[in-house]
Amino acid sequence: MKNDNGNGRLFVLDVKHGKMLSMSADGSNITTILENCGPGPDGVTIDPVRRQIYWTNMGEQSKGSEHFYENDGSIVRIDFDGSNRTVIVPAGGTFTPKQLTLDIDKRRIYWCDREGMRVMRVEMDGSNITTLVETGKGETDRLDETRHCVGIALDLKNQQVYWTQKGPHRAGLGRIFRAPMELPQGQDPTSRKDIELLWDHLPEPIDLELDHRNGHLYWTDRGAPPNGNTLNRALIWNNKVMPKPEIINDGYKEAIGLALDLENERVFTSDLGGNLYCCGLDGSDRRLLYSGDAMFTGIAFLNDGAFKKA
Repeated sequence: MKNDNGNGRLFVLDVKHGKMLSMSADGSNITTILENCGPGPDGVTIDPVRRQIYWTNMGEQSKGSEHFYENDGSIVRIDFDGSNRTVIVPAGGTFTPKQLTLDIDKRRIYWCDREGMRVMRVEMDGSNITTLVETGKGETDRLDETRHCVGIALDLKNQQVYWTQKGPHRAGLGRIFRAPMELPQGQDPTSRKDIELLWDHLPEPIDLELDHRNGHLYWTDRGAPPNGNTLNRALIWNNKVMPKPEIINDGYKEAIGLALDLENERVFTSDLGGNLYCCGLDGSDRRLLYSGDAMFTGIAFLNDGAFKKA
């Protein structure tokens, strides 16, 4: 890591208490940006140009289950200071939204809808909700966790979207896919022919991030050890996929959130055990930044330069 001090800000969702926290990149100077994010806050991302934070709410959890079988997910936005709360996708506009990411230039939001079994997109003003991929329909398909879409990343240079389908707990049926960001003419989201399966038989892959400089795709995995509860990466070079992913860190307590700081060559991760970590892009020098009474889901990073210029 080039920089292991507090430069930059982290934005973290605590699903246990429904809060959004902000802190320095070394885990200090913790503040609460938002006390009540809504039901089931999960994914968070930053628009530094417009000084805004977007996050997903999964909705109400089904009684006695870790699943969310009610169609009541939403996507919400606030300004950096926590003001101007705006609902972008209202409850029911998406089923169980998970990780989300932005195409800032085109002003679009992309996300995965887990129990909705979809990869989706919407304009930043909330218009034109679009399904790009649909892996199933109806209640029977919804019970099949191999259809559940969770993590998402964009390759804007090559106009491709990557996503995870995590599979059932401890089943080793997780997969990672990619497809062009635009739906092919004459095809629909349920039967498009241009979807590529990149890796299968993963424990439970969750959030994704892409290092656009050298083609490394990173992901967290909350599945069973030794291959689960890990931070992973794989090389995608000139659009070619290296066959074997690399585990660069392990020992997490259900790893979820993931954020890259490419300028300082470091990775931030969060887990449901209430821990936040930082390590180098190769997994070296892992440090515990914070541990407490929380269940951390999504995490986002903003460097000081972007924060001050924004």
